[in-house]
Amino acid sequence: MTLFEAKEYDPSKDRKKRVIVISIIVVVIVLGVLIWHYRYWPYEHVADKFFSALEQKDYEKAYGVWFNDPDWKQHPDQHKQYNFNNFYLDWGPGGEWGLVKEHKIYTTVGGGTGVTVVVIVNGRSQAANVWVEKKDKTMSFPPREYEPQ
Repeated sequence: MTLFEAKEYDPSKDRKKRVIVISIIVVVIVLGVLIWHYRYWPYEHVADKFFSALEQKDYEKAYGVWFNDPDWKQHPDQHKQYNFNNFYLDWGPGGEWGLVKEHKIYTTVGGGTGVTVVVIVNGRSQAANVWVEKKDKTMSFPPREYEPQ
């Protein structure tokens, strides 16, 4: 085959390559946006489990979610800094939020070693804020509180 006998140009091959490259770029961008949008979902899920247990008045389960330790009853001395009685005073029927009848995750604010999950409880205008630690998904009170806008 000589220079003058080259194959005829086929634009469909170039078009196919272009479509594949553009498709890959679009998929990568969409995946990036989805990953960024749902980056705090695991921590929101922990807070949702916690407040769902409070709604069901299952304070022992909620306490287990708080420390990410469902077997906490077998070793309650490991959680002396915030024992179940203090937890019940804070989150039980006599606590700041009273009986939790409904909750809605409002937003999540990341920062440092954990995230603050802002939760609307019982439709109140003031939001409950809980801190979820990234490394072990334990909960605590946040260093800074946020309010719905």
